[in-house]
Amino acid sequence: MSYLLPIFLLGAMAAVVYALVTGIIAFLRTTEADLKNPNLGPSASAVKQNKAMWMRVKFQLLAIGIVVVMLLIARSGAHN
Repeated sequence: MSYLLPIFLLGAMAAVVYALVTGIIAFLRTTEADLKNPNLGPSASAVKQNKAMWMRVKFQLLAIGIVVVMLLIARSGAHN
């Protein structure tokens, strides 16, 4: 099982990069009309940026969790 954790970590890290790039692209595609939106709610571009950045945060949490599990496994192996 411990040999799979680095693979999962790499996958989580790749997902973080994907979500980050998706959010940056959505940010770069924001138009002046989006910024001066007369509606009371957020623009479609702002919603897309927000979703991408929340996706990034979730994948970062997953990656950190995997690192913690890897450290715990390494620590328990060092004591035996």
